[in-house]
Amino acid sequence: MSEQQQQALGDITQAVMNLVDGWGLDVREIQGVLCLPDNVRTRALNKYREGSDVFPEDPVVLRRARYLLRIADALRTTYPLNPRMASRWVRQGHRRFGRRSPLSIILDDGESGLIAVLSELDCTFSWDLTGSTTSGYRPVER
Repeated sequence: MSEQQQQALGDITQAVMNLVDGWGLDVREIQGVLCLPDNVRTRALNKYREGSDVFPEDPVVLRRARYLLRIADALRTTYPLNPRMASRWVRQGHRRFGRRSPLSIILDDGESGLIAVLSELDCTFSWDLTGSTTSGYRPVER
């Protein structure tokens, strides 16, 4: 891995750890949302927090990290004046999720749960998923 790739992975690791800490997730929840192995314990998570280690180069972990960062970005847009609402929103039951919390959706449904939560928050992501960007619309020439 190049130094630039290592730095990018370090930046992603730090951003995600700040995010999950801000949401108040415990070790088990962090393992679940990132699909980290069960042997990744508090000591390893602390190394991620401190920047002395980075997430494994696992495509599943990195894809989930990107989803989490997009969810965080969408929550910043949704609650620009109250950043603490993000941690509340993640744990609160929602009508559109059958009264389940976004966190439980993510933990129970894995990557499809991350996609469902991101789709709820980010209409452009949902739009892209439906293929609507290739609707075939062409402006009428006059």
